[in-house]
Amino acid sequence: MQQQRAEAGFVGPGSLVTPHPSATDPLAAERGGNSRPIGVFDSGLGGLTVARAMARALPHESIYYLGDTKRCPYGPRDEDEVRSFVIQAGRWLEAHDVKIMVIACNTATAAGLHLAQQLLRVPVIGVIAPGARAAINTTRTRKVGVLATELTVRSGAYRRAIHSLDAGVDVYGCPAPSFVEIVERELATGAHLQERWLENGDIFDTPENRAEVCRTLSPLADRDVDTVVLGCTHFPLLAGPIRAALGPGVHVVSSAEETTRELTDILQRREQLASADVEPQHRFATTSDNIAAFAAAGSFIFGQPLRSVEYVGLDELEALDRR
Repeated sequence: MQQQRAEAGFVGPGSLVTPHPSATDPLAAERGGNSRPIGVFDSGLGGLTVARAMARALPHESIYYLGDTKRCPYGPRDEDEVRSFVIQAGRWLEAHDVKIMVIACNTATAAGLHLAQQLLRVPVIGVIAPGARAAINTTRTRKVGVLATELTVRSGAYRRAIHSLDAGVDVYGCPAPSFVEIVERELATGAHLQERWLENGDIFDTPENRAEVCRTLSPLADRDVDTVVLGCTHFPLLAGPIRAALGPGVHVVSSAEETTRELTDILQRREQLASADVEPQHRFATTSDNIAAFAAAGSFIFGQPLRSVEYVGLDELEALDRR
């Protein structure tokens, strides 16, 4: 099958959009065990905020990222449906020889983490427990708001995770169904993202977005929270409007750094950290029909060009759910 070039935004001139490889990664046999990639899965682009933190903290690790952009957002979907998406992604990443899977999506973590840990052969971690730890380490009043998708709030996963660490913390869930759509809409400008950011500053901090953020956060106004967890990996991109709406007395935390610390601890215990002489080879895959737009927006979030982006069809993922 002929390779296609990704002519998008800040993706370098040598960047390739490759067809989906065979079920078994052809490079797997050439890799040492420790240089196998870290698999990262998200409903779309938001998980790249977590992948970026990983790449910075673990500069010798390779990342294989799968963004299910075609089926984004997950928040309004049924929990069983999202759970099946998680298993599909996990089996796909396993077939590509990852050494661990990070579910870099709060909604997918809430719905499918436990089942994925039971069914997959590699270790699987999510972002909710790390987000809960970040909140506990930050709050002083023991009043925490959780800003998340409808499914994540409805699942009670953050409440359980926080109470497993400190049962005396008051946890207030605040669903933000429009936030993922806001982020995806702004990212859809593709190749002009970097140009708009340099010209106008934070492209997500617009009067329209501020108004929507203020409206969404209004239920937290009377709760006296001093810490708000960004319970969706898309939401750090809206941190400017969110901080403005909450005011200077409220700390805003995300799970990216804490997830990276947990990942590092697991790899150290399993003696699977890549050695310092390994040159990382990041790869990216998406279910989106518009690979060039994914590459441009992804490069903006990840902080470096997505040099290898492949398309994965939903039929291929859905077939894995029937195994």
